[in-house]
Amino acid sequence: RSSDLEYPDEWLRFGNPWEKPRPEYTIPINFYGRVVDGEWKDTHIVLAMPYDTPIPGYGNDTVNTLRLWSAKASRTFELGDFNQGDYIGAVLGRNQAENISRVLYPNDNFFEGKELRLKQEYFMVSATLQDIVRRYKASKFGSRHAVRESFEQFPEKAAIQLNDTHPSLAIPELMRIFTDLEKLAWEDAWKICQATFGYTNHTVLPEALERWPVHMLQNLLPRHLEIIYKINHLFLQEVSAKWPGDFDRMRRMSLVEEEGEKRINMAHLSIVGSHAVNGVARLHSEILKARVFKDFYEMYPEKFQNKTNGITPRRWLKLCNPGLSDIVSDVRRRSETTKRVKHTIVSFCRESG
Repeated sequence: RSSDLEYPDEWLRFGNPWEKPRPEYTIPINFYGRVVDGEWKDTHIVLAMPYDTPIPGYGNDTVNTLRLWSAKASRTFELGDFNQGDYIGAVLGRNQAENISRVLYPNDNFFEGKELRLKQEYFMVSATLQDIVRRYKASKFGSRHAVRESFEQFPEKAAIQLNDTHPSLAIPELMRIFTDLEKLAWEDAWKICQATFGYTNHTVLPEALERWPVHMLQNLLPRHLEIIYKINHLFLQEVSAKWPGDFDRMRRMSLVEEEGEKRINMAHLSIVGSHAVNGVARLHSEILKARVFKDFYEMYPEKFQNKTNGITPRRWLKLCNPGLSDIVSDVRRRSETTKRVKHTIVSFCRESG
């Protein structure tokens, strides 16, 4: 009996000559813990280590940097466990930390898989945002010394696009960085946050419209859940002011889904926390406005737009291979002519009896 087997791609077995590890920019990522008076305490720390790959431009003397992140344990080896004969336990913490970046999008048909996927999403988001803020505050390229204290120009220097809802935790994470670490007022931080983020919806399928259980966020990212609750509270006040007494609309638009298992609707969070929302084709964008996000379009019509993401095969062929395009067009014209002749002959025979 034949069957498909999936094997891991050991693409880093022999290293990658194009990438450069940057341990000097390693960033701590927090998980679990508890919140006391708005302060996130007793967290479990995983380190995010960056690896840079140069992306050269064509003939323009410009090289951009693709920065990837690898999860590392804050404690790689427990000597006490090892000396007591628990050799597996001695490296368990390292393995659990490195699992975060070991396999992208693990099977999430069980709790551990769902939690690992949520960890992955937050790990990538937090590492990237902390790095962006560090770069923004730096005095010059390559410097780690913070000299820029005002964040008013942040949206002019950093544009962050949310591709579907997988990175949508970036919204509460940036708010956490601004309010908890940089001590910005909530109103100022929220204004900067909305001006920084844009949200692209690629498909209306459920996997692109994530809904995370509240109990999972409460356990893994308790501070972010508090921030999401506050965002939702202020947003629903806006909805209530625009449509007084329309509680059904408030229920539909809430970031928190109360029916059945309590969940956070990440697509709603992405719309509320962004200054622009787009689909990837004209028809798709119209469906978003007319059906999927109809309430939000009525609330923020200025946010919704279209960005066609791709090109039709016919146009692509016309531009990249005009000769082949002409052959295809000629064959098609002959085929259409043949069909019309056949249709005429058939019609004549039927009329003739």
